[in-house]
Amino acid sequence: MFGLDALELARIQFAFTVSAHIIFPAFSIGLASYLAVLNGLHYLTGRAVYLRVFDYWKTIFSVTFGMGVVSGIVMSYQFGTNWPVFADKTGPVLGPLLGYEVMSAFFLEAGFLGVMLFGRERVGPGLHLLATVMVALGTLMSATWILSVNSWMQTPAGYSINEVGQFVPENWWEIVFNPSFPYRLVHMVLAAYLTTALVVGGVGAWHLLRARAGREGNGGGGEGARLMFSMAMWMLITVAPLQIFVGDEHGLNTLKYQPAKLAAMEGHYETYEGGTPLILFGIPDDEAEETRYALEIPYLGSLILTRTLDGSISGLKEFPKDERPPAAIVFWSFRVMVALGFAMLGLGLWGAWARWRGRLHDSPWLLRASILMSPAGFGAVLAGWITTEVGRQPWTVYGLLRTADSVGPLEASAVGTSLLIFIGVYFALFGSGTFYILRLMNVPPDKGLDIHDIGPTRTAGITSGLAPAVLESAEDGK
Repeated sequence: MFGLDALELARIQFAFTVSAHIIFPAFSIGLASYLAVLNGLHYLTGRAVYLRVFDYWKTIFSVTFGMGVVSGIVMSYQFGTNWPVFADKTGPVLGPLLGYEVMSAFFLEAGFLGVMLFGRERVGPGLHLLATVMVALGTLMSATWILSVNSWMQTPAGYSINEVGQFVPENWWEIVFNPSFPYRLVHMVLAAYLTTALVVGGVGAWHLLRARAGREGNGGGGEGARLMFSMAMWMLITVAPLQIFVGDEHGLNTLKYQPAKLAAMEGHYETYEGGTPLILFGIPDDEAEETRYALEIPYLGSLILTRTLDGSISGLKEFPKDERPPAAIVFWSFRVMVALGFAMLGLGLWGAWARWRGRLHDSPWLLRASILMSPAGFGAVLAGWITTEVGRQPWTVYGLLRTADSVGPLEASAVGTSLLIFIGVYFALFGSGTFYILRLMNVPPDKGLDIHDIGPTRTAGITSGLAPAVLESAEDGK
């Protein structure tokens, strides 16, 4: 079907569903922590603006969380429908890890989500804050288990292989905390925080710009929009440099445990002696085994990856052709991720400079750049995922189980038909959900304030302050 065999179609189907899924957890992980911070700040300071912004984003979080759950269920079914050999061989190791994710992380999120969304008046500010923290902790625990599963597939450890070819656990500590797990976990969590910061900052910038243009009233450029934009800029300038450092450390780990992937990321087919250049741009050609039109910086590749000017890095020619990943895809996805990461750092530095000048909220071009950059986190997450997963090919379990040996006995027509159905349903379902989220974001965060949402400890003071304005508005209405 479409000139593709069943294996290729199954890979495309899984790649499509994972790509559609990963953008929701990437947002909800960061957003849950942001909600916990807002709730905590309101609890400590009593400032109503923190609760207004919390209520604004909790609705968006609930929709995002729901779409993440729905899109994640589909992938679990694909292990049985398209990848039963993989499920059978890795089940003794990966099955318990996925079960732990459901029992600990997902149950924690689901158990406290309702309290966070609807229970403030019933349980009080303190327990409501605890529920919000538990939801945030649940999202982080979920990421921990899922990243442990993925990292084990990249750098397997703590296993043995039984007589029927199954991976069986020997040491759970080594399985969970496999060599690449710490780097992947920190890298992904920071990516989620950056993704959320860019979206929050973009939404705040949107309302600040609209207020400047006179398209919104006081609700557009008020305290809530200013708070959102300020917090987002703080997060960018803090986390973006840390993410670049962690990414560099992750690259060193990849060089040690997945050298073929690293060679594809760098576009190196040859093993250089006396210093490896850094290829900025070029066109990798697997057939010719060279990177055409390469723009290189001499010795910089060695300096980055070996911390010396004459360090040697294995090229793709050092590996059998049937054990090399497709270099062009990995090469360019890696550069997209890195470019977006440095763009985030640039935006954070711009914001810090504007803050120092006292013009953080009054710089139109900074606001426009923030709006333009708001989807960049999702792009970086997708590019990083492509680098990780395509770079692992041709293996599902690196160096041990090939992708071609992991698929079940499938008909290309059946996989192709289900792929088309997935595409249609996903675009209809998640497209409408995304459209709804964008509509929610278009509502100004300071448009109104319901005093019943403030909490019993703050209601009296706020009521006395609002009463004259409420009475005056009532008289105007008459």
